[in-house]
Amino acid sequence: MTSDAEPVVLLTGAGSGIGAATARAFAARGWTVYATDVSTPLPERVRERCRTRELDVTSDEQCRAVADAVRAETGGVDCLVNNAGYAAPGPIEDVDPEVVRDVFDVVAHGPHRLARAVLPEMRRAGGRIVNVSSVLGRNAYPGMGAYSGAKAALSSMTDALRMELADNPAVHVSLVEPAWVETTFAENARGKLADDRTADYDAVYEDLERGWGLDGGPLAMAPERVAARILDAATEDDPRARYTVGRPAALLRWTERLPAWLSDPAVRWFGRLTTRLARWWR
Repeated sequence: MTSDAEPVVLLTGAGSGIGAATARAFAARGWTVYATDVSTPLPERVRERCRTRELDVTSDEQCRAVADAVRAETGGVDCLVNNAGYAAPGPIEDVDPEVVRDVFDVVAHGPHRLARAVLPEMRRAGGRIVNVSSVLGRNAYPGMGAYSGAKAALSSMTDALRMELADNPAVHVSLVEPAWVETTFAENARGKLADDRTADYDAVYEDLERGWGLDGGPLAMAPERVAARILDAATEDDPRARYTVGRPAALLRWTERLPAWLSDPAVRWFGRLTTRLARWWR
């Protein structure tokens, strides 16, 4: 615990969706919340109960500066929640390498930068690191290779960090893995689809634009459900290594056990089926 009466959480990607819901959930439980995002001001519903900061997680300097500022103001960080992320969808062949690097820089390297900024103190005083991944980090999806790859990197780094800290009982590291969530994630991702497209991938693009591959359709859950699991990881006496959120995520996790000759057609079938179902659902 920090010197403040209230525990302190530093949260990234708090401008909308899961991040905004998580900021409000921590504040409702009496935490001092430092809600950050790449641009400010954050929404009023976040600002009214949280301390907000601008933070570009791709900047080493900003990550160190924000962590130092929180320590100076409160005495320390009890929990770091790495939630910032975005997707640049499209077939691997069509996605620009620079775009892929940018996705990895936010999704995987950002949490690494912030972990390095808070761990020296956490190892002495205790604390939690909660990384928000996705079931796509375990189950790749056509047209989401860059995002799936970045989340897979984050998942592996989280596992490694948890084991590296196993001898320190005061520090816990957890991964939260939702599937589809009702946010602007899909809308923002579709806006990043390439204009110059390889015709062989027309079915992939159709799924991304019209199917449930990006937004989940009726399978998507409220961001508050994910926020509740993040709060569990931050507060439970014996937090789990992984928190899978919702039945669709649990089902997708289960498909890991299937051989590729069975799982690959099933995933492709899902995309093509939901492209047709979406006409009626919407």
